[in-house]
Amino acid sequence: MTATVCLECGTPSDQGRGAFCRRCGLPYGQPPRGEAELPSCPTCYRTVDDDGRLPSLERPGLRVNLVRHQTEHDRHPVGDDDWLESMCEGDRITVGRWTAPFDTLRRYLVTGQVAAGRNRALAHDTIVTAMTQLRRWGPAGEILGDQSDWAEARVAVKQVMERYAEGRA
Repeated sequence: MTATVCLECGTPSDQGRGAFCRRCGLPYGQPPRGEAELPSCPTCYRTVDDDGRLPSLERPGLRVNLVRHQTEHDRHPVGDDDWLESMCEGDRITVGRWTAPFDTLRRYLVTGQVAAGRNRALAHDTIVTAMTQLRRWGPAGEILGDQSDWAEARVAVKQVMERYAEGRA
C-alpha cells in the first residue's frame, strides 16, 4: 500500500517516492489549500476533512488518507454491493416495477440522502421521488394526495434498503 498520498486530491505517489503531487502540484503531506474542492470516497461518499484525512474505520481516533480509507472498506463494507449490482441493467437498477439510476439509488442507500453530489445532476423519477418521501416522512408516513405508484415505490425502496443493509452485518 502506498503511504505517500496527496491530501488535497487523494492521488497516490508513484511507488511512494514523489515529493510533489503530479495532479495538483501540492507537496505530499501538506494540508489541502483552502480554495480546493476536496475529494470524496467513492464507496461511502464522505468528503475528506480540511486536513485531507478521514477517521479510520478500523482504529478509533486515527485519521487516515483517502487511499487508506478506501482500503479499509474491504473489511468494513457499507452494504451488500454485490447483491445490488446483480439488480442492474446497464446504469439503471430495477426496484419493484420501476427503474432508477444506479448511482443515485446506491448513494441514497449509503447516505440516506437523495443528493447526487456537488457537481452532479439528479434524475427525478418515481424511485427518486419515493426515496425523497421516505427521507422526509419515513416509511410509515401518510402523505396527503398520495399516488398509488409513489406508495408502491416507497414499499419497494424500503425492502431494498433493508436487504442492502444486511450486507453490513
